Amino acid sequence: MTTPLTQEVLLDELGITCAIKAMAQAIMDKPSPHPLAIVGLLSQGDIIAKRLATEIQSLGGDALCASIDISLYRDDIYKLEAKPSLRSSNLPFSTDDMRVVIVDDVLYTGRTIRAALNAIFDYGRPACIELACLIDRGGREVPIQPDYVGYVMEKPKAKILVSLKEADGKDVVTLCNN
Repeated sequence: MTTPLTQEVLLDELGITCAIKAMAQAIMDKPSPHPLAIVGLLSQGDIIAKRLATEIQSLGGDALCASIDISLYRDDIYKLEAKPSLRSSNLPFSTDDMRVVIVDDVLYTGRTIRAALNAIFDYGRPACIELACLIDRGGREVPIQPDYVGYVMEKPKAKILVSLKEADGKDVVTLCNN
């Protein structure tokens, strides 16, 4: 007998907005002499990156915004049954000597970010790279930690669903238990 799937709202629309505002403020509070680039990972990190860049600009900061597809950089690409669909990256500038903040929706094992680091270096040699994620799920397999995080999970094995207005029509982060 299987137990029914239950969902618990972790962040509603206001919670997501507050988390993004707090991350933007934290990025602004860290001084750097280098130009700032906010680079979101397709397909949810790019939406959060745009929101972060907009919030940084509303705080008086200056940030370039871009998105990258890391599908071909994955270490498990040849093991996947379904081949990943390739999407177009939009990083129209060199990352040379920039402060790059990689943005993802959920950080779990760290393997996606490892792939993102490889992709970023194809666009130049940044002065520094930082990581922002809306949800830190825990459960790392590689030594990667976020610099800016909206919400830290207490249950790393739980499944997280992130819905954003731009893609899904609503802003909500839910925890799925089964």
